[in-house]
Amino acid sequence: MLPTDELLSHLGPSLLLLLQLQLLLPPASAFFPNIWSLLAAPGSITHQDLTEEAALNVTLQLFLEQPPPGRPPLRLEDFLGRTLLADNLFAAYFGPGSPSRRFRAALGEVSRANAAQDFLPTSRNDPDLHFDAERLGQGRTRLVGALGETVVAARALDHTLARQRLGAALHALQDFYSHSNWVELGKQQPHPHLLWPRQGLRNVAQVGDPTCSDCEGLSCPGNLLGFTLLTSGYFGTHPSKPPGKCSHGGHFDQSSSQPPRGGINKDSTSPGFSPHHMLHLQAANLALLASIQAFSLLRSRLGDRGFSRLLDITPASSLSFVLDTTGSMGEEINAAKIQARHIVEQRRGGPMEPTHYVLVPFHDPGFGPVFTTSDPDSFWQQLNEIHALGGGDEPEMCLSALELALLHTPPLSDIFVFTDASPKDAFLTNRVESLTQERRCRMANGNFKYWPFFWAQVTFLVTEDPSRVQGRPRREVLSPLRFEPYEAVALASGGEVIFTKDQYIRDVAAIVGDSVANLVTLPLEPPVVVPERPLVFSVDGLLQKVTVRIHGEVSSFWIRNPAGVSQGQEEGEGPLGHTRRFGQFWMVSMNDPLQTGTWEIQVTAKGTPRVRVQAQTSLDFLFHFGIPMEDGPHPGLYPLTQPVAGLQTQLLVEVTGLGSRRNPGDPLPHFSHIVLRGVPHGAELGRVPLEPMGPRERGLLAASLPPTLLSTAGPFSLELIGQDGVGQGLHRAAPQPCAVAPVLLELSGPSGFLAPGTEALLSLRIASFSGPQDLDLRTSVNPSFALTSNLSRVRLEQNESAWGCLWLKVPDTAASDSVVMVTVTAIDREASTVSPTHAFLRLLVLGAAPQDLCWGGL
Repeated sequence: MLPTDELLSHLGPSLLLLLQLQLLLPPASAFFPNIWSLLAAPGSITHQDLTEEAALNVTLQLFLEQPPPGRPPLRLEDFLGRTLLADNLFAAYFGPGSPSRRFRAALGEVSRANAAQDFLPTSRNDPDLHFDAERLGQGRTRLVGALGETVVAARALDHTLARQRLGAALHALQDFYSHSNWVELGKQQPHPHLLWPRQGLRNVAQVGDPTCSDCEGLSCPGNLLGFTLLTSGYFGTHPSKPPGKCSHGGHFDQSSSQPPRGGINKDSTSPGFSPHHMLHLQAANLALLASIQAFSLLRSRLGDRGFSRLLDITPASSLSFVLDTTGSMGEEINAAKIQARHIVEQRRGGPMEPTHYVLVPFHDPGFGPVFTTSDPDSFWQQLNEIHALGGGDEPEMCLSALELALLHTPPLSDIFVFTDASPKDAFLTNRVESLTQERRCRMANGNFKYWPFFWAQVTFLVTEDPSRVQGRPRREVLSPLRFEPYEAVALASGGEVIFTKDQYIRDVAAIVGDSVANLVTLPLEPPVVVPERPLVFSVDGLLQKVTVRIHGEVSSFWIRNPAGVSQGQEEGEGPLGHTRRFGQFWMVSMNDPLQTGTWEIQVTAKGTPRVRVQAQTSLDFLFHFGIPMEDGPHPGLYPLTQPVAGLQTQLLVEVTGLGSRRNPGDPLPHFSHIVLRGVPHGAELGRVPLEPMGPRERGLLAASLPPTLLSTAGPFSLELIGQDGVGQGLHRAAPQPCAVAPVLLELSGPSGFLAPGTEALLSLRIASFSGPQDLDLRTSVNPSFALTSNLSRVRLEQNESAWGCLWLKVPDTAASDSVVMVTVTAIDREASTVSPTHAFLRLLVLGAAPQDLCWGGL
């Protein structure tokens, strides 16, 4: 850590406070992409470390300056000398047990977008994006542009896109200190003009200025010539290195073998990758301070509320409604209004107040428009203006409306669909399924957007009553299987379909408020009801407010705790909890504190009843998949949307709420392995040990998933197994199933925004790693802009790839700040049972003049 007295005259008051804190830097010294890179260069500081630590520092500053409502203010001295952890910050500010999952997921988006710059073909070799090849002015222009685009996207409430642009900007900013000679010039504070475009970069080396001498060895401490000009190294062959210029350096830099040999990068502690490895720590310190500056400037431009939304600095969820507005939906619409009003009034001003509201109406034949806001009063006013009007035969355009809601709903959110009709647009089922899962990893603006385990969970509240025909004159001739698309989407998203009747809808709709309260779903064994066999679930000491929901033609059920105490289906208060019944829907709220151990549920019913057990806890986990990239200049983990057949895949797990302990002195919980189960029947596919990555308190774990384990054609679920600090079992399940993609499908586009009246070129890559593939390729865009492609069918052998182009025309009438979603679907022509593979590209139309993006006004 640099001495703070050398920085005081260069940093504003907001940064002076942060320099007193113990920053999360290893004792040895990265600018490698992510934590996986440490396998190649142990002790290095990665782009992921720098990004997350800077965000934590500025978040702490926000908490110190904005005392929490109804709680004592935070004190700086309580954090001095301590490692900053998101869980600890949230517990101190919002209260013990407040989940930091959304905040950590948002940081994952930013840090993975940052790391993506080193992997993707559209960015990894572009010197402007890494301050290489002495393109310092061009790099600063791209850096400032990405920060301006972050502000524009955040103000348009497209926070996923804003985080992607922020990650790209931070990558370039951090690379400046590793790839240039700023550190070698003896500078001990960030460059004073790098984030301010109206100030020129001074004393920059020109084309004819020699900058480096020849260096034979891996380590090159004295290869820079004695001068005071700012320079950076050349990498690879494009552009070629002029005589006398420095190289980036390292094993994989082709330019480093041309005189003058060697290089000047400080990316890691390894001399094989970084000839100036001895200055790695100094470069990392400056990059961290510069990243804190960037986050602080964003906070200044967006305001505290806008900045908090950008990084999801809240334990609360969003609230999204998709409402059928046909004439028969009066009771359902009123139920939605009552629940929304209750949530708004009960949580206003508190930590669990929703941060984002989405409303999408639909009927026959229309749907939309989408209404989004962060203002609860505006949401309530818009919702209150919706009434049940008109008729229209069943079915309705439900999935089209749901797709629109998914495009505008933040990750880790719940969407509630109120309808009494089946979908007319059932052909969208598979695409909507994929869209609910797509938020684990998305390509946008030419770069992947990475984040661990993001999903939108969809719950359908269906008032299906065959005896009611008003407004639905064709109900009696429709297929009894017409609601299967809802079942498929609910299964894919980790949600559920609840059938009820008008007289119960207001009571059943109370699950909306419960779901917004950050519940986890407990795994059941077996996961579905089997006649005369009890369902088993585990309760640990970190769970509270457990709720059991049973739905179906139930004749009887009982619940038994580990001590053998049972409670039946009788309504009212029982020995274990309170039971309520609304038609075929039962809800049992268990009494706290619950006895830990193995619980049982026995259900007797016609058909296949559904059982769901949920609880509140801050101990949960996020995850994402990836492929190790260990043979290039920037080793790290290349994240994937989902596992791909034939590829050796890594699973990275991030445990949240590790600070949750029954007693403050107990050791931290730990997790030992991950279990894969087939969906929906729960057969165990395999279990894989988990290995810690980095300090234990960060909760980062990894597991290697061999191709043989991922050979299943159907979906699978993930369960995390471990123990708490006193040795009692812990069991957590991901609420949304995963699936193995038969091919790798990648879609990329321009690095900036779209403008009305322009045409954008998009690139498509499709690869097979498991065997021959004969695929049809289909494209779509929402809204319906003109889209053409030069690739409609492809045949691939194993380990073969194909590339294609798409042209997207943005009409002159395109609305500014509107989201465009391009979808490419690959369909196996020979195997009808294989689910299609989808690639999604999210773009933003911007109608503002270029000067409106100016970052220099800060």
